[in-house]
Amino acid sequence: MLQQILTDMFISPELLAELSEEQKQVLFIKMREEQVRRWKDREARLEKEDATLKKPKKASVKSVQWLAGMDSDVWVWVMGDHPADQSYEQICDDIIAQRAARQAQREAEELRVKKEAELVKRFSSVLMDSELQSWKEEVARQEVARQEVARQEVARQEVARQEKREAEERRRAEEEVRRVEQKRKQEIYMDLREVREERDDQHWQDSLRKSKAADLRRRSIAKQTRDDHRRQSVKALERGRVAAVTKAFGGDRPVLPPKPKPRNLTVTSDTLNPKQGLQRTLSTSSREHIIRWFQEEQLPFRAGFQKDQSRIASWFHGIISRQEAEDLLSEGEPGHFLVRVSERILGYVLSYRCKDEFKHFLIDATEGCYMLLGHQIRFTSLAELVEFHKGEPITMSGGEQLLQPCGQRPSGVDYADLFT
Repeated sequence: MLQQILTDMFISPELLAELSEEQKQVLFIKMREEQVRRWKDREARLEKEDATLKKPKKASVKSVQWLAGMDSDVWVWVMGDHPADQSYEQICDDIIAQRAARQAQREAEELRVKKEAELVKRFSSVLMDSELQSWKEEVARQEVARQEVARQEVARQEVARQEKREAEERRRAEEEVRRVEQKRKQEIYMDLREVREERDDQHWQDSLRKSKAADLRRRSIAKQTRDDHRRQSVKALERGRVAAVTKAFGGDRPVLPPKPKPRNLTVTSDTLNPKQGLQRTLSTSSREHIIRWFQEEQLPFRAGFQKDQSRIASWFHGIISRQEAEDLLSEGEPGHFLVRVSERILGYVLSYRCKDEFKHFLIDATEGCYMLLGHQIRFTSLAELVEFHKGEPITMSGGEQLLQPCGQRPSGVDYADLFT
């Protein structure tokens, strides 16, 4: 089953629903390894073909004319490499400087309007006083003709002094506005630049932290899977429970019945790749089909029986759903388990009760052996698989050891239709 998944690089939703989180992670790692292997093989094949054969160019009505440089080669411009191109920091500084200049200009314009209003108010009152003085002088000139010319000259001089004083005040006010504008421009520029640097630094720190955490998590899962596989493989070899070792060294075990005939699988017209014409096999979920598969292919191997094949094992159950399995296990303590025939695919599911949850592990039952999907240890029967994991945990992270089998309900057995 695992080889078929890696060959098609596809897993059906029904099969994926039966996998536990640990099996999904292991399957993902193996599919990624298969993708890398295929990519390396393809690259090596293409390099070999390019070295031996030179493909002729196809005639095409379209043509491309490249702009040539001074060296008669194709002219290429890479943004950022030209001496006249600005760097990212320069572009950001220019944008910040423009924003600071606009804001400082707005503030200076407001200050300029305020100063202008104060000057107008002050000098308008002065001009009114000057007009009143001219009226008084006019009245006095009527009375004293001799003093008219002198007083008019005094009035003109006073007006000139007032105009000169007004111009000086306006010049000073304009200089003060410009000075405030330059100061505010620099302050706003520094504030905006500091905010941008803090934001960029915080974004970089968050990205680095997330990347390191994801890398550590992937390494931990990979190391844990390798250690688990190595330890279980050595343990299985020591106990003599691997099918390959048993076949090689022989023994007093009874000869297994012949391998059952390959079953007919329904094939859809949907292709995995339209160009290659590969077809994908559907998972059969019909209850009648699953019963026929069990009776024709699994019953000759005494699947579901105890190790001595004297009677059906207490942990074996028929075609029950995930929810029914969890209802049965909820009546027991952590460590209770059962093996059920999957209602979705042609295979088995090992259901296990943890302290706070339930876990379900898919058991591959192809090629005349039994193995947990993602593991490398093969067993000749379901009973050997159960016995092995009574002493060895299924996963190192969860430590799932099969402690107590979950039997049938008193009302009746749920595997009656499999043996009738």
